[in-house]
Amino acid sequence: MNTEIKIALVEDDENLRFLVAERLETEGYKVLEAANGIEAEKVILENQPDIVLLDWMLPGKQGSEVCAEIREQGFDKLVIMMTAKAQDIDKIEAYNFGVSDYITKPFNMDVLVAMIDNKIKFSLNSNEKSEVYRFADMEHHPNTHLLIKSGRKVELTILENRILLYFLKNKNKVINREELMMEVWGYNADVNTRTLDMHIVRLRKKIESNPDSPQFLQTVRGVGYKFVYE
Repeated sequence: MNTEIKIALVEDDENLRFLVAERLETEGYKVLEAANGIEAEKVILENQPDIVLLDWMLPGKQGSEVCAEIREQGFDKLVIMMTAKAQDIDKIEAYNFGVSDYITKPFNMDVLVAMIDNKIKFSLNSNEKSEVYRFADMEHHPNTHLLIKSGRKVELTILENRILLYFLKNKNKVINREELMMEVWGYNADVNTRTLDMHIVRLRKKIESNPDSPQFLQTVRGVGYKFVYE
């Protein structure tokens, strides 16, 4: 089924790289491997894979630098960052270098495969080159976590990107806080509702004309949130 889908796997731990590559090949993906940042850039730019699985800590060049560099060279496909500590997510979101998503180590292989399958279903099978969501005068490009508002680019952090994407896929539906936290931070996350609400406030500042009286991202008292648009 996935014969034509290429995944670049960038990981310096040889054992882990072998295990992930073997599993992905079993699932029918074509896997390209790289063990350091410099090699990774070359492999990605020459082969233009559909998905990049990129380790955060790499010899030669950090994962963040690799991602920033390939984005600068026009690579607009999915980049999933693999990171060893959940705390790194906060560091990752402090950089706007164009990661589409992340997965924390140690990860379960089934979860990784499900995540990749899901990404492919949503983004590679859409008719457009990249997934794009439009609402009001805005366009959301989740692969490069970019929001275009009235023709101007607005950078989204990884977490803001995940939150907005989930709302856009579930527009006009009431989403409770627990569901949203599970979707955005995942199962093993130690996160509270205050953290979520803080991200919602930051996201509102980027999308709403009047963040104090939101038109799109509305609060549903005692339950959670609802993203309203036609």
